[in-house]
Amino acid sequence: MTSGADAAGDAEAIDPDVDLHVPAQRAETAGGHKWPVLAAISAGGAVGACARYGATLLWPAPEGTFPWAVFWVNVTGCALIGVLMALVSEGGRTAPALVRPFLGVGVLGGFTTFSTYALDFSDLLEREEAGVALAYAGGTLAGAMGAVWLGASATRAALNRTAAP
Repeated sequence: MTSGADAAGDAEAIDPDVDLHVPAQRAETAGGHKWPVLAAISAGGAVGACARYGATLLWPAPEGTFPWAVFWVNVTGCALIGVLMALVSEGGRTAPALVRPFLGVGVLGGFTTFSTYALDFSDLLEREEAGVALAYAGGTLAGAMGAVWLGASATRAALNRTAAP
C-alpha cells in the first residue's frame, strides 16, 4: 500500500491494493477523483456480498459441521482474484480505470470473507468441534492460497498460448 506524497503527485491511495508506482493503477485516482473509485468499490461490494449471502442460503451449514459454502466462496473468490490480477495488471495489459476496483476490491472483496471464516472457526471451537475447526482453518488457508496461485497461473498460461505465433 502506498500513501502520502510520491512521484505520482500528492495522491493518497484510497484502495489498499493500488500501487501508485504502477502507472495504470495510479490512473485510478488521478486528479483526485476518488469518488468514482469509491462508488465502484461500493457497488461491487454490494454485488459480491449479496452473492456470498446467496451461497450461504443455498448451502447452509448445519451447526457443528464444516461450513462448505463459506469455504468454497473463499476458494472460488481467491481463484477469481488470481485470474483478474493476471488479466488486468500483468504483461503490460491494462483495464479501464474502474474495472480493478469494481471487480477486485468490490465484487471479489465483498464475495470473499475473512470475518465469516473467523466467526465459523470460533463457533466450531466453542461447540468443542476442534477437529472440524482446525480442518476448516487449515483447509481454507491452503485452498485460498492455492486457488490464487492456480487462477493466476492458469490465466498466464492461457494468455501465453493465445499470444504465441
